[in-house]
Amino acid sequence: MPISDREIDNAFAALSKTHGGARKDYFGLLYLEQEFELPRKVAANQVAFRGNDYGVDGFHVDPAKRNFYLYQFRSSASYNQFKATLQRLIDGGIERVFSGGRLDSSADALLRQLRSRLVENQAVVDRVCIHFVFAGDPAEAERSQALDRLREDLENKKYLIDQFFGREITLVIEFRSAKTKKAGAFTHVTKTHSYPIELTHTISMPGPDNELLTVGFVRIMELFSMYKEMGSRFFDRNIRGALPEDEVVNRSLTRAFKKIVLEGKDLPSVFPFNHNGVALSAEALEQTDGGTRIVEPRILNGVQTLMTLERFLTASADSDSFRQGSRKLEGVKVLCKVVTKAQPDFVTNVTVNNNRQNPVEPWNLRANDRIQLELQDRFRDQLGIYYERQENAFSGLSEDDLGGLGIKELKAIQLVPLAKTFLVADGDIDKLQRLRQVFDDDYQYSQVFSPGRLRVDARHIVLCYKIQFRLRKLVSDILEKGVNRYFYVSRARNLVWALLCQGVLNEADLDVRAERFGTSLSLETNFTEWLSYLATNRCRFVIRDVLEQKPYQEKAAEGNFSFLRTNAFYEKCMALAHKSWKWERKRLK
Repeated sequence: MPISDREIDNAFAALSKTHGGARKDYFGLLYLEQEFELPRKVAANQVAFRGNDYGVDGFHVDPAKRNFYLYQFRSSASYNQFKATLQRLIDGGIERVFSGGRLDSSADALLRQLRSRLVENQAVVDRVCIHFVFAGDPAEAERSQALDRLREDLENKKYLIDQFFGREITLVIEFRSAKTKKAGAFTHVTKTHSYPIELTHTISMPGPDNELLTVGFVRIMELFSMYKEMGSRFFDRNIRGALPEDEVVNRSLTRAFKKIVLEGKDLPSVFPFNHNGVALSAEALEQTDGGTRIVEPRILNGVQTLMTLERFLTASADSDSFRQGSRKLEGVKVLCKVVTKAQPDFVTNVTVNNNRQNPVEPWNLRANDRIQLELQDRFRDQLGIYYERQENAFSGLSEDDLGGLGIKELKAIQLVPLAKTFLVADGDIDKLQRLRQVFDDDYQYSQVFSPGRLRVDARHIVLCYKIQFRLRKLVSDILEKGVNRYFYVSRARNLVWALLCQGVLNEADLDVRAERFGTSLSLETNFTEWLSYLATNRCRFVIRDVLEQKPYQEKAAEGNFSFLRTNAFYEKCMALAHKSWKWERKRLK
């Protein structure tokens, strides 16, 4: 039976004096009672009533099924409430539960009870199930890009579970609904990716927060074997996929493989002298009796090397010279940096900086940032619009793919045009001329893509975003009001865009227009007519009147109109617009 609000109220009223906690805590209690037919007293010892620091809200051991269950409970229908607590589970919760050491006195009561039951049943547990139970639709949670990334980070901690039990344990992660009793369409059953590697000539150094950097040489075929088993998961921390075969870097790599394997002109030992090396992150780099073992590796820089190697192997496999020289590949090594004991944000920063030397735009380096994943969820959830944070990702999706993601719109919002939209809406029009610097500088980037953007009505963002695709026509409409008089407007497109954003956001019936024009990326005729009215009856006059003031009048007389691209001129225009039409500064955050 679904858990009703009345049942939660009754349980809270009956038990809160004994167990304390908030009303929402009793949602988990009722779920355990129903799911496993537990007596209330037993279930009460398996849930947290006063919050927790480690992302564990409840647990249960089922010796008959050989399952150990960990729970996060949310009585809300919003999957977004799992994000912060899932991060706590990743940051310290899993390690705290499965560390194997004794718990100190600071451990909360639930954790002590959980560990006691876990130790008692250690020999009979074969499967650890982490369930995220809420009142919403599990399918929606599974579509979340941000949750998907967090889930993968959680899966990477599986080696800690294996270490605790002393054997390979199956890890299952599911989203479940307490309202409908539905589980998600995907049950994520995880194995630990652990590989022996021959890492030679190593040196190590610690990072600022006990991260560890190990540098050595590794055989390229060992990296290739990891990729062939893990597939795209091996690349999921990289900022881009493979470049086309005809890119300079890939042509150079192909020539190097040919010289070693097919032509015999170079020895394998030459390769590391000419190659910049690769960078990996890993959950652990362990020394064993047999050598070195790497746990949950991810390639941060080196995708082009492995993809070019794969193309070379495919293209050369049938040739006699390849059959004769293929063994030489076993001797090819590359310089390898391995980052361990690092938090995801630190790994992201390492990824960005290790890819700066490659021909890649600075915005590509930001594609996997948490805020970009959150924005992708936001546009999909509110509007059914795909946010193309990774370059060319949208073009590779079929209509069936889009339908499965919950996407209704056949156009995508793109990262760079969105960044420009945020800048003009904020009045930072001068930064549009140095966009690369905005993405390169951490502070400027964090201002453009701040968490506040996630609180904005997505329809308002779309209204401002779509304006850029009508700027040519809107500038032309102003020019038609007097070509010789308003010729300078053609040099002020970004200023016009910024003022139009304010005109749109200050509209008295904004909600009506947002529902009409802000739910899709279509450029409706009526939308363009509305913008044309604002451009010709508002923006045209305010730009003209400010331009006639000092010192702009003198600069214009000299043919210098560079001030039209400055924040200072925009501020003057906004001051006049406030005086004339009561426009207030509206920001999309």
